[in-house]
Amino acid sequence: MYKPNEKRYEKMVYNRCGRSGLKLSAVSLGLWQNFGFQDNLANMENMVHTAFDLGITHFDLANNYGNPYNGSAEENFGKILDRGMREFRDELCISTKAGYEMWSGPYGDRNGSRKYLTASLDQSLKRMGLDYVDVFYHHVPDPATPAEETALALDNAVKQGKALYVGISNYNRQQTEEILTIFRELKTPFVLNQPSYSMLNRWIERDGLGGLAKERGFGLAVFSPLYQGFLTDRYLNGIPADSRVGKGRTWLKEQLTEDMISKLNSLNDIAASRGQKLAQMALSWVLHNSAVTTVLIGASRPEQISENVEAVYKTEFTEEEIAKIEQLLAE
Repeated sequence: MYKPNEKRYEKMVYNRCGRSGLKLSAVSLGLWQNFGFQDNLANMENMVHTAFDLGITHFDLANNYGNPYNGSAEENFGKILDRGMREFRDELCISTKAGYEMWSGPYGDRNGSRKYLTASLDQSLKRMGLDYVDVFYHHVPDPATPAEETALALDNAVKQGKALYVGISNYNRQQTEEILTIFRELKTPFVLNQPSYSMLNRWIERDGLGGLAKERGFGLAVFSPLYQGFLTDRYLNGIPADSRVGKGRTWLKEQLTEDMISKLNSLNDIAASRGQKLAQMALSWVLHNSAVTTVLIGASRPEQISENVEAVYKTEFTEEEIAKIEQLLAE
């Protein structure tokens, strides 16, 4: 029987989601990759246990996670809960999302309708064996559905007791402002926007989403902080055959040029001078942004989680380090 580390809360940092009462671990575990139908359940379980033992309380899923079978990540997470984690449910913050294509016909394709979101959340709860999720997100904006309908669907999930808080994902500043106005009118507990953000992908700074988060009191839960693995030591000497790029499992392959590899090596030198690996520094850099509540990491083995959590304890940068990083990123 699984027994968690009794000292799991002693080192982890917990940040509030904006001005809400909800705190999330500064590092969260995302189950997008390596938790699907074809993956090893024992390894998945080891990763979840390792994360929890290190003080990670936030586990992030979505209805379509688990390639090639949508929903299989939630099913596997439900199995892990059944195998010893369910007794710790009240110590976990479990989030899921809906918005992308899920089932055949007009009610299960990519959308933000009340019918789709309601049905999808019911399916997610059944797969995980839960009465409610802590955060229910709309996964991607749907221009064909009025923002008011999407907001009302999320608000209804809270009123039904199927979600405690709501969030949105992949919404830019303008889209966020539009739906945020409706949430405020409804008094919906909206706490998070989940955007992509990294050293190599700084669109939320140009768009102003980060500034809006601080101004309006919601948090950012950042995904892809390692830019599909670019910001690790995997590509410092070329493209390994077993990497995402080598397997053709990322749409960023064309960006991995000689200039990019040179830039990554220079960033790695800065990380080494800080006593960090490149991935750790990349995570620390994201968490250095005060608008960010938590950074979502993925993993294929427990050791990666243990290594990356160390980023939480080194989020301060000197002015010289910031200047060097900015110069490199501007090239």
